[in-house]
Amino acid sequence: MVGGGISGLATAHYLQARHGVEAVVVEASDRVGGKIRTDELAGVPVEAGPDSFLARVPWAADLCRELGLGDELIEPATSKAFVWVRGRLRTLPQGLVLGVPTGLPQLAVSGLVSPAGMARAALDVVLPRRRHGADASIAEVIGARFGREVVDNLVEPLLGGINAGRADRLSLAATAPQLADAARDHRSLLLGLRVATAGGPVFQSVRGGLERLVERLGADIDVRTSTAAGAIERAPDGRWKVAGLVADAVVVTVPAFAAAPLLQAVSPVAAAELRAIEYASVALVTLGYAPSTLPPLPAGSGFVVPRTERRLMTACTFLSAKWPALGASGLVLLRVSAGRLGDARVSQLDDDELVDRLHREVAEALGAAKAPVTTRVDRWVRGFPQYEPGHLARVDRIEAALAGLPGLTVAGAAYRGLGLAACVRQAGEAADRIAAYSAFGAAPPAAWDITVRLREDGTHG
Repeated sequence: MVGGGISGLATAHYLQARHGVEAVVVEASDRVGGKIRTDELAGVPVEAGPDSFLARVPWAADLCRELGLGDELIEPATSKAFVWVRGRLRTLPQGLVLGVPTGLPQLAVSGLVSPAGMARAALDVVLPRRRHGADASIAEVIGARFGREVVDNLVEPLLGGINAGRADRLSLAATAPQLADAARDHRSLLLGLRVATAGGPVFQSVRGGLERLVERLGADIDVRTSTAAGAIERAPDGRWKVAGLVADAVVVTVPAFAAAPLLQAVSPVAAAELRAIEYASVALVTLGYAPSTLPPLPAGSGFVVPRTERRLMTACTFLSAKWPALGASGLVLLRVSAGRLGDARVSQLDDDELVDRLHREVAEALGAAKAPVTTRVDRWVRGFPQYEPGHLARVDRIEAALAGLPGLTVAGAAYRGLGLAACVRQAGEAADRIAAYSAFGAAPPAAWDITVRLREDGTHG
């Protein structure tokens, strides 16, 4: 079948653990994990990809506990964050839901919107309910309720930053279903989002790095690295041929642009839909400063940068403050994100130029600083699928095209959630779908081969 990222590994794990199905994972690169990679910088573990997962949903945390990592779960030391706008770091208001305010007083004192913008945002509580299209953009729905300033200075830096996209080109239903539900069910979005917030941390990670999760997943799975899948073909007996194997089922978890050629021969319709999914490229640059060369950081986990500021950076994480164990490096560690849909500057700069440009922006935001004493650049080319309006309908069409091919399915970041936790959820669902195929009965044979694949150049799944 087809994958070595979190979606592929988790699918294989669930097939074996839940259903007693033997699983084989083939991975084109020489390592598994996809974007989950922990490396050492200045003597401490730093992430090349995601540094945490969403803990308000159960899937990733439950998987960690299932693998014996429950006691190793850690959470950020602070949740306070800032927005770099109009030349200053301004505190994000409390009570935001994916960037959408739930309280006007907090928004008013934040300095993130002008008096006119504040007056416009307040209209949310009195405006009549507005019907939008079947799959409206984030900017269309949130802008209609709160105005453009809230979209530009709050919602897009957060939601757009997470997805490396633009609020006017991201589907609200696909990207933030919680907001879409509230907009549908309530006249006022602000009041509709005033629900009791679940206790506990919003984000969690694994002590020592998220790659420990990958290592635990791979320990009991037949993983074959440096193995290209090639096109998926139908065997004469109705099974599937891929990567030199004949398998009863295939789960494809590569990025959409890589899945398309794999599926072209067996489902041209699905392949065409997969090719239509656009991707954005990003760079994550870790900068290590000697403490004496940088003023004390603001008390928080970092800041985001609105697209309207026209900066190269999109966000800056204060790693040493967010994860105190990283203070053992003796350095102030910052991780700067750059790149989003429609911004090609990252790809036009080499690593040295990228570090220099981002260092200068850090110096401007945080105060004069000498150059960092150590740096690391991680580039994720075509790393973030864009959930544009119509995305969920496209996913429905992909799944419908594959429904007539029993034993063949897709999962991962290109479809119904690109965060680590969402990829784990989709992995469990894919494993259940495969195991439920009636052709294999209630108790699939232990020799049933399940191959799952994710190339390193893909997203989390």
